[in-house]
Amino acid sequence: MKKKVFSLLLAGMLTFSMGTTAYATEDAIADMQAQKQQAEAGLAQTQANIDSLQSKKQELENYLSDLNTQYEDLTNAISELSIQAGEKENELKQLHTELKKAKKALNKQYDDMKLRIQYMYENGGTSALETLLSSKDLSEFLNNAESVAKISQYDRTMLEKCENLQNTIKDQETTAEEEKAAIDQLLEERAAKQQEVQNLAASTSDNISSYVSQISASQEEAAALTAEINNADNSIAQLVQQAEQEKAAREAAQAQAEAEAAAAQEQDAEESSDDYEEDTDSYEEDSSDSQDSSETEGSEDTSEDSGDSDDEDTYEENDADFYEGDSDSNESEDTSDSQASSDSSSGQGKYLGNFTLTAYCNCAQCCGTAGNLTASGTVPTAGRTVAMAGVPFGTQLLINGNVYTVEDLGTPYGHVDIYCDSHSEALSFGLQSAEVYQLN
Repeated sequence: MKKKVFSLLLAGMLTFSMGTTAYATEDAIADMQAQKQQAEAGLAQTQANIDSLQSKKQELENYLSDLNTQYEDLTNAISELSIQAGEKENELKQLHTELKKAKKALNKQYDDMKLRIQYMYENGGTSALETLLSSKDLSEFLNNAESVAKISQYDRTMLEKCENLQNTIKDQETTAEEEKAAIDQLLEERAAKQQEVQNLAASTSDNISSYVSQISASQEEAAALTAEINNADNSIAQLVQQAEQEKAAREAAQAQAEAEAAAAQEQDAEESSDDYEEDTDSYEEDSSDSQDSSETEGSEDTSEDSGDSDDEDTYEENDADFYEGDSDSNESEDTSDSQASSDSSSGQGKYLGNFTLTAYCNCAQCCGTAGNLTASGTVPTAGRTVAMAGVPFGTQLLINGNVYTVEDLGTPYGHVDIYCDSHSEALSFGLQSAEVYQLN
């Protein structure tokens, strides 16, 4: 009996220690999965930041390209305006020279006309008349008169011509000065615009450099998070393998403990049978000795015989009570086991244990690719679909008053992954634990 109790205690201790180790491993897996989900969320946010920075950087690069085009156009315009300004400057110089010549010609013509007029009046003013009157005939008179008129008309025409030329040159000079002023103003405006574009280009280049630095830092952060996710995957794989090994060891230890307990029960039953046979043999020997003694002595008191009979009856009753007690004890143990089994499989179904709970969704971060079917080929549905290995697809689990169906894989036995409609809901679910019952 002591050996049986010791075997049962040893089996219980092994089962408890294995169960504690299994729960510790499952907790470690759940913690690592939570860290992985947190790292994946951080990686998604970092990638979104990188995409946003890349978009802004591209916009600035396009803007810088436009500024460079504007700067080049302004440079060409300034160059053309500079050429035009130089041409107008030369034109003004030429007009100044022509104006001086026209003024000089006008002055000369005016001086010649004054000399002729002065000559005619200084010589008495009658030379022209005398010339006309001294004509021999009318033809000579008319010729002389025509000559005098031509000289006067020539002087008047030349004077008007010189005046018109001078006025024309002045008008051209005014126009050229106005055009040059306009060119100089355009040149000044283009130069100011060029400087403004140059400043904007420099500022945009600085902003692009800033975005490049931010993108580089975000990429390093993304690489670190990716490495963290890979490490978490490796750790989870190792922990899952360890959990499977522990489960196999636990099952082997439990089987060994049950075998040892059964062997101890069998040995105890054999020992009880041997004790019974020894007691029976002893009783028969005592009875035989008593019978021989009565035959040898020849007679005995009736009271003594009656006493022997009472002793025999008492022994038989005690012996029967002994075996009846063992039978009652066995029946009590069977009843207790039956009652415990009935309690664990009561109205809530078959009790599986206190399991770890997490959540997932159908996005690329949780499943690698988005929009997948479950491992059983069904469309995942929130409030129904859960993932857990170790039980057949279609197994119904009662968790916190809700009935779920095992339709997917991805977590070991003892860890239930509950499907959610969105990644935010899965993240907010976090890491939990609950009592789990099997309904079918």
